[in-house]
Amino acid sequence: MAETGVRIDGNTLRLPGGVAVRFIRTLRLPETGTHPLPPGLGEFPVRRVEDYADRVPAQWRARGGVMLPVYLREAMWLSFAGTSEPAALQVGVGKVCAVSGRPWSDRPARDPQNYVVLPRQPWLDGINSGTGTVRQFVAVPLGLGATVEGQVTGEEVWGGVQLQSFALNDRQLARWRAEERLRAERERSAPPTSGYGAAMPGGLPTAAPGGYGPPMPLAAPPAPGGYGAPMPSAAPPASGGYGAPMPPAAPAAPGSVPAPDAGAVPASPPRAAAAMGLGVGGSMRQEVYQDDRPLTDWSQKPAGRVFVHLVTPPEWRRITGEAAPPSPVDRAAYTRAGLPWFDYFDQDAEDLAPTDTLQSVKPVGDWLGDDHEPWHSPTPGQTQQLKDAPGAPVQDGDW
Repeated sequence: MAETGVRIDGNTLRLPGGVAVRFIRTLRLPETGTHPLPPGLGEFPVRRVEDYADRVPAQWRARGGVMLPVYLREAMWLSFAGTSEPAALQVGVGKVCAVSGRPWSDRPARDPQNYVVLPRQPWLDGINSGTGTVRQFVAVPLGLGATVEGQVTGEEVWGGVQLQSFALNDRQLARWRAEERLRAERERSAPPTSGYGAAMPGGLPTAAPGGYGPPMPLAAPPAPGGYGAPMPSAAPPASGGYGAPMPPAAPAAPGSVPAPDAGAVPASPPRAAAAMGLGVGGSMRQEVYQDDRPLTDWSQKPAGRVFVHLVTPPEWRRITGEAAPPSPVDRAAYTRAGLPWFDYFDQDAEDLAPTDTLQSVKPVGDWLGDDHEPWHSPTPGQTQQLKDAPGAPVQDGDW
């Protein structure tokens, strides 16, 4: 197995070229209607497969990468906050491109575009399935045909999530870095400003203080902090949103990962693990941005890639000896607490049109049955408008 240059920093995956990816827990949307962006409820813990080589299936060892625990029908989104340089990032769900619906490829492509453009794309909550909308990523077991992979390819072989990054080619990267140095020099020589649009290193505008977390470059808004102590399922989250601080109903330690229980059951030898993949849930207002660079600006060789295995909570405990995060927060409790939902719009970016392949993917309820948890819509004013309106190396494997 080759080393990819991918590393884990806390729960953040760092791919070569400055790409940062975190997996964020969230509220699951109903499968009808179109909704604002759901809040973040903390990070999923991420572990290297190779650290548990004697406890995971041989197939996982062969594919390498990392793993994270997820509940049946739990929703997630991918945060790209902290990405430091331009990159084209491919996101696969069972080796089906979440942007184009095409089979996994070893190079960036257009017509249709098969990657998201970083750091302009601050996050991705689901597959690009509508005009200005995506359908939420929702975890389901393999074997039912409910995954995106099963519906698009007719079989379920891979599961999990696949990430592959491409940097700018040498000439364009040198040009971009030179422009950033000049911009930084101009900012340093400019008179100081305060409030909305205050200068930051690199010359990027910042978010207004309050509401949407600490000031960060608008091109890469912050995701919620790490999850800490287990949270009662009916209680509102301690932190969440797309970076917005929440009332400290259950204080969390940002970036922390729960330690194994003192009485945790020792990990047992490898066995056939319950395989998980991603299907889709409800629709939300989110654009997948069209690349405004020529395709020739990007390197044709990937800078790094990683396979992300999705593990059921019982398997996570068996393999790692750690308890999985608590089950997702109750949706009604979140809404009743008046905690925020979000809407994000970049007036200078153009939405990428969905392909017929992804438009036809059906929600997981068609396989698993109706969602019996009642839906509580955000109240007027509860939706916040955003923007314009070193760890150990991770080994790659064969996949």
